[in-house]
Amino acid sequence: MAEKPTKPYLIRAIHEWCSDSGFTPYVSVQVNADTRVPTEHVKNGEIVLNVGSDAAHRLTIGNERIQFAARFNGVSRECSIPIEAVTGIFAKENGQGMFFPRDAATDGTSAAPAPESTPPATSPNGGKPKLQVIK
Repeated sequence: MAEKPTKPYLIRAIHEWCSDSGFTPYVSVQVNADTRVPTEHVKNGEIVLNVGSDAAHRLTIGNERIQFAARFNGVSRECSIPIEAVTGIFAKENGQGMFFPRDAATDGTSAAPAPESTPPATSPNGGKPKLQVIK
């Protein structure tokens, strides 16, 4: 029997902790060809999304994907995120949460092409992109 990955369980646990604590859970996602999010909000190949109950409707955090509907600029959009594309889940209010190492399948080295509207995943200083919580 193959061992089940712990990542989806950890994502669900941090999401529940945020909700129970009155915090707003956010996920950081490395966008790849299998990620369905509004590409106009993707920056440096990454998007940070509010997955709190007020923002994400019909939220399902499964073992393979996170799926929900959310409004972007007043328009409802369906989002579908592979678990392996999630690079972190954290509370907006204090930044506490969990961050995951990037998988080879999501760091731009895979054979799957990135969406055409996604800019390359580099930062202005030439290093890896960094997640920054802005309050």
